[in-house]
Amino acid sequence: MGMTLAEKILAAKCGKKEVSPGDLINAKVDLVMANDITAPIAIRQFEKLGVKDVFDKSRVVFVPSHFMPPRDIATAEQGKVMREFAHKMGIVWYELGQAGIEHILLPWKGHVVPGDLYCGADSHTPTCGALGAFACGMGSTDIAVAMATGEVWMKVPATMRLIYHGKMQNWTRSKDLILHTIGEIGTDGATYMAMQFEGEALKDMSMDARFTMTNMAAEAGGKTGLMIPDQVTIDYVKPRAQHEWTVYEPDEDAYYEKTVEFDASKIEPTIAMPYSPGNTKTVSEVAKENIEIDQVFIGSCTNARMEDLREAADIMRGRMIAPNVRCIVIPATQDIFKEALKEGLIQVFTDSGCQVSAATCGPCLGGHYGVLAEGERCVSTSNRNFPGRMGHPKAEAYLVNPPVAAAAAIAGKIVHPDEVAR
Repeated sequence: MGMTLAEKILAAKCGKKEVSPGDLINAKVDLVMANDITAPIAIRQFEKLGVKDVFDKSRVVFVPSHFMPPRDIATAEQGKVMREFAHKMGIVWYELGQAGIEHILLPWKGHVVPGDLYCGADSHTPTCGALGAFACGMGSTDIAVAMATGEVWMKVPATMRLIYHGKMQNWTRSKDLILHTIGEIGTDGATYMAMQFEGEALKDMSMDARFTMTNMAAEAGGKTGLMIPDQVTIDYVKPRAQHEWTVYEPDEDAYYEKTVEFDASKIEPTIAMPYSPGNTKTVSEVAKENIEIDQVFIGSCTNARMEDLREAADIMRGRMIAPNVRCIVIPATQDIFKEALKEGLIQVFTDSGCQVSAATCGPCLGGHYGVLAEGERCVSTSNRNFPGRMGHPKAEAYLVNPPVAAAAAIAGKIVHPDEVAR
């Protein structure tokens, strides 16, 4: 019996010829990451181990992302703890002004490459699986052990194969494919599985678009999300890779726990309604409900890359956001902010009346820069809309792709992009 993409990577990392779902393994990691929420906890556990140093200073990365710049004294203290530890250990540290959201920053900087086993103390670590890496979130205690030993203990997940046939519609994006998928299989439909995304619809996608799909594997319960590397992957990785990589492909006779197929040409722009990423409807359906909104958020580790900003700016160019709406745009990293500035996208957003803020997770987790009050409605390009996720438990968040978000900001309500972009 052959192996899936996930199984091939894990077999290589634990030094075995093959592994199967359910096997318990000790695997060598290529990269370990923690952020300003999870790093302080990992540091305390690391110190309890009594070790003097990390396993490899170039393979441990700390990124302040969730509450940076600090929103209050408590978050400033969290930043201080991780900053001091990073300097003491000499690990990779991205200071404010150089950093951003880790799931977009690390592949952009070449820290994650095909064939890697990358473990991060954040549930959206699977984002980097779009490169053909096994990227998974782990708790801070596991991350502390990985920092010390360079190894993790884990169970090999079964693999779900998701195949997307055909070409996407005009306003359909990768965000819609993954929202539609979660709506179909449920938020527990891939619990502790490796979600292997493939098919014709993915071949024409940029890496920016691919990252969006693997980012939301967690919202389906997945252990990780992966894509088989191709020339698009190699072209992205080659100029930025910080270490050698290996391209793995699944065997033709690999066993899949489940295979789900979709016709991408029939998937419309999709919205996840409150209060679950799996509570989906099409934009055409929701537009009939005449849902007025208070805020639009274009950002997060799901949709704050250059392609996302360009698409939102194309909708907003020459138009003003509705007077009843506030629109917050947060480029994911400082580098993306600078590139958006060079292309004139920041000018487009500010001319339209948007607030452009520093690279951070911000309102996605109800952190700062756009926390919602009771009863407020927000259209967001982020990945979660549980009660209280973006602020007050009685606020509502609607998850969408960037063009739909931009159109909502202009119209003051949820509409199909065609209504604004005519």
